[in-house]
Amino acid sequence: MSDPTVTLSLRINGAPWQGEVPANRLLVDFLRYDVGLTGTKEGCSVGVCGACTVRLNDRLVSSCLTLAAMADGTELTTVEGLADREELKPIQRAFIEHGGFQCGICTPGQLMAAQALLEHDPSPSEDAIKAWMMSNLCRCTGYYGIVRSVKAAAGGAA
Repeated sequence: MSDPTVTLSLRINGAPWQGEVPANRLLVDFLRYDVGLTGTKEGCSVGVCGACTVRLNDRLVSSCLTLAAMADGTELTTVEGLADREELKPIQRAFIEHGGFQCGICTPGQLMAAQALLEHDPSPSEDAIKAWMMSNLCRCTGYYGIVRSVKAAAGGAA
């Protein structure tokens, strides 16, 4: 007997996607292995580190805890969907220019969270940045580069 499957129909980074996947497939695995988008990283596998953060419609979710079936009918945005073709978003450029990443494992989730923050509050205070980014863990940067990057992307002093 084969494992049960579900048929998904959704938009991923603006492009339509339709197909069958195992009913128990996690969203992070769906993105990486079924769709071929490897930007989303799995860090902790229990939803606390933020590395696997993606947007379902306009909601940030941990893709390591979310079944792919829950994405049916949604607009899904991954880190690959932030850039407009070859044009990086200001937050992506700021992470490069201001040391917002080192090893890169947490970077996709950091970028997704930071972009959502800037859409919510285009000029966040440093305290607001720290509070918003609290659910994204980083073992390398000490967070100074991340805060500098978000401030720079917002047009504040870095």
